[in-house]
Amino acid sequence: MTRFLTTALTLVTLAIGSVVPSVAFAGDVEAGKAKFLALCVSCHGETGKGDGPVGLALKNSGQPAPRDFTVGEFILDADKDGTMGSDSDLKEVITKGALVFGGSPLMAPIVGLTDEDLDNLVAFIRSLKQ
Repeated sequence: MTRFLTTALTLVTLAIGSVVPSVAFAGDVEAGKAKFLALCVSCHGETGKGDGPVGLALKNSGQPAPRDFTVGEFILDADKDGTMGSDSDLKEVITKGALVFGGSPLMAPIVGLTDEDLDNLVAFIRSLKQ
């Protein structure tokens, strides 16, 4: 009986695993979250909705609100490959700011990030989409 239950449980686990899609990210989501909380939270908020204290102040003063990452829509094609919002586009906007790509001057460039930092940040930002 125990063998039967073990086999049945294994089969059910395998079946569920093949039906439930998993999302793989190039970077480490948790490391990206730590970097996000250190660098981005004042504008984008802890959950990425664009509702950080600076973001709300900007919105309330008539300035554009920071991007809501939970929506997952990105409008810039920073790398000019014909696809808006690719990982490469996000990395370009993070490191060079949005203004140079026709975006908001309020998204200033963040300097000093490693490639790994960028991969992690992008992974975390992507994980926020609801």
